[in-house]
Amino acid sequence: MKSGDLVVRKSYGGDITFRIEGIYNDMSLLKGVDYRLIADAPLEDLVSASDTTVRRRTRQAQIKMIQSVEALELDRRRQKEKRPMEDVFQGTQNGSVNPQVSYFEVPGKVLHLDGDPNYLQKSMALYRQLQVPAEGHYIQESSMAEAVYRLLPQTRPDIVVITGHDGVLKHIKHRDLYSLQSYKNSQNFVNAVKNARQYEKHLDMLTVIAGACQSHFEALIGAGANFASSPGRIMIHALDPVYVAAKASYTSIRDTVNIADIAPHTMTGTEGLGGVETRGSFRVGMPKWKDLSTLQVTPSIV
Repeated sequence: MKSGDLVVRKSYGGDITFRIEGIYNDMSLLKGVDYRLIADAPLEDLVSASDTTVRRRTRQAQIKMIQSVEALELDRRRQKEKRPMEDVFQGTQNGSVNPQVSYFEVPGKVLHLDGDPNYLQKSMALYRQLQVPAEGHYIQESSMAEAVYRLLPQTRPDIVVITGHDGVLKHIKHRDLYSLQSYKNSQNFVNAVKNARQYEKHLDMLTVIAGACQSHFEALIGAGANFASSPGRIMIHALDPVYVAAKASYTSIRDTVNIADIAPHTMTGTEGLGGVETRGSFRVGMPKWKDLSTLQVTPSIV
């Protein structure tokens, strides 16, 4: 076996497909293909993932992703239909919106920091599909706190996603799930969240989504995250944080993002992601931007 091979672990019944990231003596470093999990395992515990298994799991993930995207798009259409535009713009006496009124939409901007370049690529593709303005950076988990400190003032996003790989360490003699020392990268995520909150303390001015598989949910929320993984210390799908960010991006600033509405459309539900009541980042403005190339402008005399 070599780096880049797709494998499963015999000791776990082949439940998750991994890619070998590195081999050190008789041990391997593994990263989940569909789940944000990092693990190590003896080479003797690994078997090659069959093409059939990989295709089946990929297909299952794609079906769930399509269903989640459709649910988000349907929710967006419903929000647009019921949006009380008369509260924003002057409507007619019967409460309907003046058809001559033009407006533009400003969804919340996302800064996405990811510890996995493959997941980052998939995440950015989904943001584009959902028409969410997003900027993405591949940042190793150990460097995320510094990256947050550096990038937030430059990007000035409404939403920041801090994610990558994590997992509960299995070789600790007295494993304590409430100790950050029991996790591979939760401390790094916590440090990044704290830097984000130093930049913007108000939970409704900057929505912070943090964590990966089995991350220390309570520590992340305590550090200032609005939404985090993983309450049930389970694996989360690679794109679960994107769904939460997309929901926040298109939820009105007058409404709150309800995790109970998001959870059914993620791969792992409330065991995988939880959070606190948070206002959305979506705004409307007027008038709608014009095509300046068609305007006839009389030059001023200086």
